[in-house]
Amino acid sequence: MDKHAAFKEPMPMPNPSFPIKVHPPLSSKVVSGQTLFVHHWHEHMEFLFFVSGSAVIECGSSPVSCRSGDLCVVNSNELHYGFSTSDDLSYYAMIVDISLLHSHAMDAVETKFITPIIRNRILFQNLVSGDEEMNRCMQSIIQELQRQELGYELSVKSHLYRMLSLLVRKYVATTTELDEYRNRLKELERLAPVFAYIDDHYKEKLSVEQLADIAGLSRYHFSRLFKQVTDKSLIEYVNLIRINKAENMLRSKNMNISEIAMETGFSDIYYFSRTFKKLKKMSPTEWKNGAL
Repeated sequence: MDKHAAFKEPMPMPNPSFPIKVHPPLSSKVVSGQTLFVHHWHEHMEFLFFVSGSAVIECGSSPVSCRSGDLCVVNSNELHYGFSTSDDLSYYAMIVDISLLHSHAMDAVETKFITPIIRNRILFQNLVSGDEEMNRCMQSIIQELQRQELGYELSVKSHLYRMLSLLVRKYVATTTELDEYRNRLKELERLAPVFAYIDDHYKEKLSVEQLADIAGLSRYHFSRLFKQVTDKSLIEYVNLIRINKAENMLRSKNMNISEIAMETGFSDIYYFSRTFKKLKKMSPTEWKNGAL
């Protein structure tokens, strides 16, 4: 994928010589409907381990419903987005550069598994539900990275190898899913200038014709491709971007709701309120007055 594609998230590591990190659960209260992270992708694999509550993680254009005890696997270069569906959500996010497991020699591990995984020739199913052995590996990695006792790097790598062996044995995506994934990567690259334009101009009136022209597509083919990639119509996607921006503004409490509506591209406060409630399951007023 083009390195300039929209939504690529830089992924600095605390220790570049050992590229793996774990984000602990959010310290603030998470409410149902809250955006966990906006649409983005990165070259590393990501594992979301759910301790309590529930959430929906969109991987590509497919929503994955996750609950306590589940592991969501986000493949390299996979566009993803998440929101909470409960008030008691708690989860860890582990991000790992699989090149950490490179072999110096081109042995069977390297040629059969590590290189194909890095190059997206092997993909994994996004949902791993209730797999106790996978969860134990994840918990062990979290503990090792927290404590950083002598030899923790050896332990972490051993658990990562075990996780990959379990994924390869039980959770490899089908050939059809792999083909679909490759097509989505090409489509995502085709629409990258459109996503970037929307993110920069979400306050403005945006038309299908205008964005189709940016993508170099007819109105019909643009609408069809956009729906395939995002699983949303253009107006649904733009409204989601605007509401996510409004969600952050409501947290600051420095602006009133009418001002936030106008600032995020809504000329009608009533339409803004209806759209916000539809996506976040509560009104802007409820969100502003103590939801967080």
